[in-house]
Amino acid sequence: MAQVRRLGTGDLATLRAINALFAAAFEDHASYSAHSPPDAYLMRLLGREQFVALIAEQDGAVVGALVGYELEKFEQARSEFYIYDLAVAQSARRQGIATDLIAHLAEIAQKRGASVIFVQADYDDPPAIALYAKLGTREEVLHFDIAVKAPLR
Repeated sequence: MAQVRRLGTGDLATLRAINALFAAAFEDHASYSAHSPPDAYLMRLLGREQFVALIAEQDGAVVGALVGYELEKFEQARSEFYIYDLAVAQSARRQGIATDLIAHLAEIAQKRGASVIFVQADYDDPPAIALYAKLGTREEVLHFDIAVKAPLR
């Protein structure tokens, strides 16, 4: 059984291991490995309460990870948590690890007074869609990436 824990400021190497796990799981080495942030940047992230990096370990190896962010709302005194990335190593899938990671995030979110956890899934990822549908309510939305370097006016 995997043990889930939240990373802290002393876990810089483990945060880098999460990046490697995501690169492999998503087959996206360009995004996760090509431009690795400096240590100081990652240490700042690990020190922020609103940044949540969780790992699942089995026999001392990272077999799953979740990275999320707490988003404070303005219309009410509440927050929401956003799962930015979640992956489980191929060898450890179908063991409940992703569910355990989300459950751990839910405990953190509840303690912080959050109202909901939300996540996006790609249409071509049926296992992720099945997992999230099992745990929550599906909403059909459109997602847009607006490049900050593009002239917007």
